[in-house]
Amino acid sequence: MQQAKQILVTGGAGFLGSFLCERLLAEGHQVICADNFFTGSRRNVSHLLDDRSFEIIRHDVTFPLYVEVDEIYNLACPASPVHYQSDPVQTTKTSVHGAINMLGLAKRVRAQILQASTSEVYGDPEVHPQLEDYWGRVNPIGPRSCYDEGKRCAETLFFDYWRQHKLRIKVARIFNTYGPRMRPDDGRVVSNFIVQALQNKPITVYGTGQQTRSFCYVEDLIDGLVRLMQTSDDITGPVNLGNPAEFTMLELANLVIELTGSGSKIRFSPLPVDDPKQRQPDIRYASRELKWKPKIALRAGLAKTIAYFEDVLSSGHIRPAAAE
Repeated sequence: MQQAKQILVTGGAGFLGSFLCERLLAEGHQVICADNFFTGSRRNVSHLLDDRSFEIIRHDVTFPLYVEVDEIYNLACPASPVHYQSDPVQTTKTSVHGAINMLGLAKRVRAQILQASTSEVYGDPEVHPQLEDYWGRVNPIGPRSCYDEGKRCAETLFFDYWRQHKLRIKVARIFNTYGPRMRPDDGRVVSNFIVQALQNKPITVYGTGQQTRSFCYVEDLIDGLVRLMQTSDDITGPVNLGNPAEFTMLELANLVIELTGSGSKIRFSPLPVDDPKQRQPDIRYASRELKWKPKIALRAGLAKTIAYFEDVLSSGHIRPAAAE
């Protein structure tokens, strides 16, 4: 049985963060959840508030945080285009200043730290599927750059702290992840399609619908993060975490219509600027070093996610789906 640790999760009240807090508490750890609630929600962690091993702090990672911890999972940053483009300067600050502040904390208390990076560091890739040694093809001045380049800079900072200060780091590049607790208004394709289908509204597909994505169910992704944190110090990453099963947007839309029993029709709209045409992780490194691979197929994961959104819709805690 592993020793209980004091663990900080930034962005801990968000979609991914709340599941990570749950997992760490279930393993017997003390968890500090730090979140500024820009995209996170107290509702996501309300069921954890009575757990004496759980503490929640309203905090913005662009400011220093002083706590005593053994490990840090740095998940704080809006991850959907709707939210990160609403305040692009703050998005960049969250990635860059947030990384500096959390790395500084890790250095002070000698904690191991994991950065939740993103497949967006690959941009609109010319290599398919994407391996960790691919440097990417990113527009540095486009509307998505605040997120893409912010995350790339954060990776740079992590590896500079590793080289310069011998900090124990882990970097995970997270591919499209879905599941319960996604925000209905976050503009991501899975939540958009499900909300539109449940409301029998036209499902918005951008471009021709032939662009592809790979979708990982949230519990599989969290298992990958925890496994990465548990590896030996020589495993720094970056490590791709995602489900390599690839689907076109049209395939996803039709599957959502089928699973919801919706009468929705598909409506085509222009493709957003710098939207990647293909996105698929090569997870051979994660499979070898973490002994990890996703277990939940898209159909099964969508069924759980649809059930969640049906509950949210019936409770009235929902706003119209935004643009993808």
